[in-house]
Amino acid sequence: MNHPFYIANKKVLITGASSGIGRAMAIACSEMGATVYFTGRNAVALADTRNRMQGEGHQLIVSDSTSKYDLEQLTAGLPELDGIVCNAGVNRRMLTQYLKEQDMDMILNTNLKAPMQLMKHLLKAKKVQSGASVVFVSSIAAHHSSIGDGVYSASKGGLSSFAKVLALELASKKIRVNTIQPGMVRSGLTENSPLTEEDYAKDEQRYPLGRYGKPEDVANAAIFLLADASQWITGIDLIVDGGISII
Repeated sequence: MNHPFYIANKKVLITGASSGIGRAMAIACSEMGATVYFTGRNAVALADTRNRMQGEGHQLIVSDSTSKYDLEQLTAGLPELDGIVCNAGVNRRMLTQYLKEQDMDMILNTNLKAPMQLMKHLLKAKKVQSGASVVFVSSIAAHHSSIGDGVYSASKGGLSSFAKVLALELASKKIRVNTIQPGMVRSGLTENSPLTEEDYAKDEQRYPLGRYGKPEDVANAAIFLLADASQWITGIDLIVDGGISII
């Protein structure tokens, strides 16, 4: 069926698909008929993602987004893509005075440098189709301050700025570039946090829509940006946050 919200027959790359938001995106894209090339560092977790997906032809690729060698190998093995979702991300919450250089490198390399390098490789190899859609998973942390999130916020703010520049650079090829800025989502990033469940329950009460997000909420936003329904949208930050950023 030809429908502006369908992504049937599109070839979509999703990074960070081992769990959480990336896994939900891989599943949702498969359910909507796309052929999905999904990456992560954990082969077992990626296999679990594949078992939850629908359809055939999807490709599981074990790859470290911060490795130059892995990026080169990944790029070489991909077809021309209709959609790219750069989702892989990490965080380590701590006050600025306690930051170590290795913490800064880990966060900035994964959240900012890796998607920039991936896009460089894909574009140089001509693996991005004219009319394709590129989606970066940023965060409301880019503009919604939180104690202890200095490096994470900087990485996501940088990613949103990069996306706008890339949107201008690729507009002549009708390649769209946007970000999704989620609020707090129940995913691996929250599960590995030093905050307690009581801390999260108290914080969740502040959200106008009454809850944190689910990975599927962000996946549905990605489907919209990958689909032809958003073909006149580029260079935006799509906020998906239950209303928290308006209070």
